[in-house]
Amino acid sequence: MSHPSNPSQTLAFIGGGNMASAIIGGLIKQGTPFHDICVVEPFEEARQRLQSQFAVRVLPTADASLASAGLVIWAVKPQTFKEAALHTRAFCPNALHLSVAAGIRSDSIANWLGTDRVVRAMPNTPALVGLGQTGLFARASVTAMDKAWVEQVVTTTGALLWVQEEPLLDAVTALSGSGPAYVFYFIEAMVEAGVKMGLTPEQATQLAIGTFEGASQLAKAANESPSVLRERVTSKGGTTYAAITSMQNAHLAELFQSALQAAQHRAQALGDEFGA
Repeated sequence: MSHPSNPSQTLAFIGGGNMASAIIGGLIKQGTPFHDICVVEPFEEARQRLQSQFAVRVLPTADASLASAGLVIWAVKPQTFKEAALHTRAFCPNALHLSVAAGIRSDSIANWLGTDRVVRAMPNTPALVGLGQTGLFARASVTAMDKAWVEQVVTTTGALLWVQEEPLLDAVTALSGSGPAYVFYFIEAMVEAGVKMGLTPEQATQLAIGTFEGASQLAKAANESPSVLRERVTSKGGTTYAAITSMQNAHLAELFQSALQAAQHRAQALGDEFGA
């Protein structure tokens, strides 16, 4: 992978958990040399896993070797971001920064790091299998070249979209960031229902996951909206009609929308709580 800024610059990850691993795996698969990647990870077990899985350079704490990092990717928990940023800022004064931490606003990040070259990302866990959805927001000082570099990194994990106003990232968090858990929750419920109807857990799991996978692919390939696709398989008086009518009578859509708003409000609260 070529870097739009400077080909000699390395990529540094602060935090080496699942999301960092997904991005590192994607980068290496797309041709970034493993020796161009460095990960700061305080936990020894995680460092050993990163070392054996990717052969990247690992550090227990940030140090002067980060000076060569052109892009620093922040994959830390919101509650540890400030402390990590204040410790790291002196070692990479000229870097572009990409944060994948939920809720922490770019004003806080820019303040902690002493630079305005900050991009915020909200990815989701299907990034682990290259099918992620990532929302991105760039501060005004981020150049077109900076954005191109961020896009090169993020597209290794799936699809992306830019939002023009930062608060919209809280909506992205509610919809796609937390969204995989909603899908797993529905799959769980469908499997449980299938078992109660007499199917084996294995049969019910295959049918539930396969249905989500197939319906998603169909929705993606079709020219019609999801509501048209739904209506097409809901003949009046039929089995699907019975199920959908039951859901509508229970106001499932409204309950689901309330759940997403709860996630959005929590994302806002995280920014207030840990962004000071």
